[in-house]
Amino acid sequence: MLFRGRPPVRSATVWSTAVVAAAAIATVAGLAVAPDAGAATGNVSAVRWAPCDAPDEPGAECATLEVPVDWAHPDGPTFGLAVARRKATDPDARVGSMVFGPGGPGDSGVDRVVGGISRFSPEVRRRFDIVSFDPRGVGESNPVTCSGDLLAQRPSAELANQAEFDATLRYNSRLRADCRARTGPVSDHLDSAQTVQDLEALRAALGEGQLTFHGSSYGTLLGAQYAETYPRRVRAMVLESVIDHSVSSTRAFLQSGAAAAQDSFDEFVTWCAGHSSCALHGRDIRTIWQGLLDRAHRGELENPAKPGAALSQADLVNKVALRPFYGADYASLATAIAGLQASSPLPASPTSASPLPPATPVFCADWHLPVRDYREYTALVGVMNRTAPDLPRLLPIQMVASCLGAPTTNPQHRLTARGTPPILLSNALHDPATGYPWAASVARQLGRSGVLLTYEGQGHGSVTSGPCMEQAVNDYLIDLTVPPRGTRCPATSS
Repeated sequence: MLFRGRPPVRSATVWSTAVVAAAAIATVAGLAVAPDAGAATGNVSAVRWAPCDAPDEPGAECATLEVPVDWAHPDGPTFGLAVARRKATDPDARVGSMVFGPGGPGDSGVDRVVGGISRFSPEVRRRFDIVSFDPRGVGESNPVTCSGDLLAQRPSAELANQAEFDATLRYNSRLRADCRARTGPVSDHLDSAQTVQDLEALRAALGEGQLTFHGSSYGTLLGAQYAETYPRRVRAMVLESVIDHSVSSTRAFLQSGAAAAQDSFDEFVTWCAGHSSCALHGRDIRTIWQGLLDRAHRGELENPAKPGAALSQADLVNKVALRPFYGADYASLATAIAGLQASSPLPASPTSASPLPPATPVFCADWHLPVRDYREYTALVGVMNRTAPDLPRLLPIQMVASCLGAPTTNPQHRLTARGTPPILLSNALHDPATGYPWAASVARQLGRSGVLLTYEGQGHGSVTSGPCMEQAVNDYLIDLTVPPRGTRCPATSS
């Protein structure tokens, strides 16, 4: 079976939105597969490539790899895993294939490859075939599909009482049942432990004796679990902007996400104070920002992208502020804040709360984040607001609300990846979604195999942040040269 291209973007009934990894967080649960047992490779054939149907982005090849719906029953029903690659630009210098693990959860790896692979250095693109895939339930890999009408009825995460908490539980249950009915049995097998087996099948289908892997953000959870499950099949692995899947409690998960986001806001304020080019230079940014939060709470802040419509507090925080933090684009954020402050107020509206995000089922399957009742939920909101006083309504608490009542098939646990070669972890000191303490924690869990490369700057993603970072990653992937422990690379000018 050939995967020949990318169809038009689907309607809102497809439940595969990209989600910030906890701000955008045992054993390999549900799989009767021993480490390095080879269950994922028993009946795997070579991938048959054909040009992708993307005339504006030539050069990529696409295919479909048939994999089991449930790896605990490898001889059972299958579905097609969408795969794409771009060949090494210098075939004579080719090292092999490098598989990219997309983030989200909910990002399309196929779109990443078809749309270009500029996120990797020219030297990596020269030496490796870059391969990625749509994780199960995403894009063209049996996407999770739900009723558009039901998605439009999503309640708000701003719960006011126990009755609204109970109503959210009932809504979540209805939505899960609807999505399962429309999607099929894959919806019960979407966790990252299942995707580890898909990744192993892809390695075998590519004809690679060992896996070279680059995981970014949520893709680091996949990479870490692959190393835990198949430690001796790892050739090289880069985990960039690292998720710590050992964070065990709901409170700790939310607090760490809030701390990372608040740290980025603090970095923004410091940057603006030191740069005369900042649109808010010399002004009290926190007071201005609080005024915008108050206007958004009252429904008086106009959404620049939707004239006449109110911008909610949640969207002000998670879209206006957090998105620029990913690229440390402080200048654009300052300009946006100045523009919002100067805008005319809308008439106050009581309907300014944002609905719950349509959280990907992958997140709910990977994270056991229980909340007993409304009283505990309110306490958790308080923890987040105290930890991130400038950023209320952060996405992690909304994700927790979206997963209330959902089963978790791949809950958090500490890594036990014994026997792996050195694994390179890359993280910025000031990452708004995957805070530096997470990367340090995962490095400790990996023990002698974990080598943390620190970027002394800001942003979500760091492997090409200046020549120091790029060279260290290139040397590791190409020649397996590991940077000395404790290596730190200076921040590039912003």
